Amino acid sequence: MNDDVTENLTPAGRSLRILLVEDHADTLRVFGAMLNHFGHEISLASNAQNALTVLESREFDVVLSDIGLPDGTGYEVISYAKQKQRVKGVALTGLNKKEDIARSKEVGFDFHLIKPVDFHELRTVLAQVGSCFQNPPQ
Repeated sequence: MNDDVTENLTPAGRSLRILLVEDHADTLRVFGAMLNHFGHEISLASNAQNALTVLESREFDVVLSDIGLPDGTGYEVISYAKQKQRVKGVALTGLNKKEDIARSKEVGFDFHLIKPVDFHELRTVLAQVGSCFQNPPQ
């Protein structure tokens, strides 16, 4: 990645606490490293059960989740997360029909990004999420 692209993707605003839920190991690793590089605090989960366990152990600003997981769905993850925390949800999925987008919003996702995810679009969404949370006084 060249420096121009890296600089353009550096987060504006505050660092977010992100739970990334993705069952594809390479995607999980790459997205996690990229988001960490951009200054966010990242926790990783490779399936729904791991995500639910992590949600019990700490607070997050946003849950980025694949919809299709080996032991459940991202719908279950975001529904649970919204019951437990004040969190924003971003679906990362190949499901791109109108009814898929409506379903993701219905269960609690605030944003619906289609795979392969454009990192500039993801950065824009995360900036919007960040603007929803005020920085604590220093």
